[in-house]
Amino acid sequence: MTLPIFTTRKRFSDLTEREILALAISSEEDDSRIFAGWAEYLRADYPATAAIFDGMSAEEDDHRRRLIDAYRQRFGETIPVIRREHVAGYYKRRPAWMMENMSLDAIRDEAAQMEHDAAEFYARAAQASSDVTTRKLLGDLAAAERGHENRAEELRAEHLDAHARDDEDAVRHREFVLTWIQPGLAGLMDGSVSTLAPIFAVAFATQDPWTTFLVGLAASVGAGISMGFTEAASDDGVVSGRGSPLKRGIASGVMTTVGGLGHALPYLIPHFWTATTIALIVVFIELWAIAWIQKRWMQTPFWRAALQVVVGGGLVLAAGVLIGSG
Repeated sequence: MTLPIFTTRKRFSDLTEREILALAISSEEDDSRIFAGWAEYLRADYPATAAIFDGMSAEEDDHRRRLIDAYRQRFGETIPVIRREHVAGYYKRRPAWMMENMSLDAIRDEAAQMEHDAAEFYARAAQASSDVTTRKLLGDLAAAERGHENRAEELRAEHLDAHARDDEDAVRHREFVLTWIQPGLAGLMDGSVSTLAPIFAVAFATQDPWTTFLVGLAASVGAGISMGFTEAASDDGVVSGRGSPLKRGIASGVMTTVGGLGHALPYLIPHFWTATTIALIVVFIELWAIAWIQKRWMQTPFWRAALQVVVGGGLVLAAGVLIGSG
């Protein structure tokens, strides 16, 4: 008995010309809808790029019509239902929900890969076709898919002038800041400042570098997990436009852990005062680095950022030292 797993999908080499044309029609329809979906998704923030994808969607729809005309001439009106997932080894497309939080660069890269995949398919399909007219059409479509990069450049020149490009660059910068920099900075500040008191309290209370390191490691990792989950769960990014909650959670969690580990790692040194001196130097560098990041990415005046971070961090550090020494 033949197992179902070996019969659910056909290999490309086993497809008939009728099935190849039907597969091409459904693939072009899917790609046209994907480009149209991206255009709609990008229209509010990237209207010029949305217009480019509108043009590419129209191109794919034209390919679909040409394929339907060729199919009708050879095989009639009834087109069998054959889709990508029915063919073993055939290139696939991501589902719509996986594309919702893609960056603009990722969408452009995905579009380029789509055109490459389609061109390879048409080249193989043309070789498998015995009908001269169909073979020519498939070869023309392969060339058209390869030429879509040039068409995209034409559409970009038509819709994406210097002013539109500046506007889109500003939106991309804002998205990058909201998705990565802001939660990462919040995590770094929390990890660097909030762990100062417990780490230095334990350090001065025990004067045991290994115990201090273990406490610092636990505090840093625990704070990182907490901040990561809090950031990811607090805002899905749909209304605020802050981007993927997963990305923000990763940025916040990782930077929180890094901020705490910065002044915990020196306590791997077995000599207490050497480890403490290095840890204090690291704290100084961390706090000034945070102030610089605030100035660079959040447009906060440097001295105001320094006053907030350095004074606040100094107070937390002093509290930890006093509690540990007492």
